[in-house]
Amino acid sequence: MYLPPHFKIDERCQIHAAMLASRLATLVTATADGLIGTPLPLTLDEGEGENGTLYSHVARPNTQWKTPATGEAMAIFAGPDAYVSPSWYVTKAEHGKVVPTWNYIAVHAYGPVEFFEDADRLLDVVTRLTNLHERERAEAWRVSDAPDDFIKAQLRGIVGLRMPITRLDAKRKMSQNRKLEDRAGVIAGLSTSDRAADREVAAMIPTS
Repeated sequence: MYLPPHFKIDERCQIHAAMLASRLATLVTATADGLIGTPLPLTLDEGEGENGTLYSHVARPNTQWKTPATGEAMAIFAGPDAYVSPSWYVTKAEHGKVVPTWNYIAVHAYGPVEFFEDADRLLDVVTRLTNLHERERAEAWRVSDAPDDFIKAQLRGIVGLRMPITRLDAKRKMSQNRKLEDRAGVIAGLSTSDRAADREVAAMIPTS
């Protein structure tokens, strides 16, 4: 990923926060047959390894887990994004030398991917994933709410994955390269959008 210094995220805690905020990622592996990508809800264990470790699972019929990977895998996390119109810039009226762009947050995590079928490990992975997304619900559903035999049968239909992260590329492009007056114009433009993601991006643009 192209990482200009003013857009690069260096702090590990900020990178992890962006990953945790992304509810769905894409796992990409390079194989002798070409690239394979699968959208997955990945969980991040921040304390396992220097850069953290990712866990998830794929459906057993998914050929990605059976196809040997060449080199490291890449997990792509996409945060909020928004189109930025040059008409919002104050500098448009000054000299007209402006063009459209895009604001976004993205993290690419790299590492060797391990697929596993052990039932106990699989149960741990799906339990952690469930707890992560159910924890804010007033009546949280738990894996243990379902019959044991049913859960065991479901586990036989999936394969777990573990990916210790060897390196991270993270980018936060939120109009930092524009002067404050231009940023204010972008904030005003995005804040009136009907798209929730646009309004979310507006709140992320620095004002100082």
